[in-house]
Amino acid sequence: MGAEPVVIDGGDRSCVRLLLELRGHVAELAPGTVVHLIASDPAAPIDLPAWCHLTGHAYLGPVAAGTPTYALRVAERPRATEPDSPWRPASGS
Repeated sequence: MGAEPVVIDGGDRSCVRLLLELRGHVAELAPGTVVHLIASDPAAPIDLPAWCHLTGHAYLGPVAAGTPTYALRVAERPRATEPDSPWRPASGS
């Protein structure tokens, strides 16, 4: 049986702030770790898959019907993004 997912409660943060915080959290996790992100921002179902595509993390989709929760799997070698702009590839990437 696999490890339990890491749950991150993004609450009602805007997606920009949410992605900044998420980037910090996943940087501390082992590759292959599944993360369940709770996020009520209406842009989350659009922004999170796009961010995963940009960074190389695997977007696994929504996991809860009641509370908006989305799953991703931490990449072994994620692509870096700009420090203040998690939606932009880091210079030199």
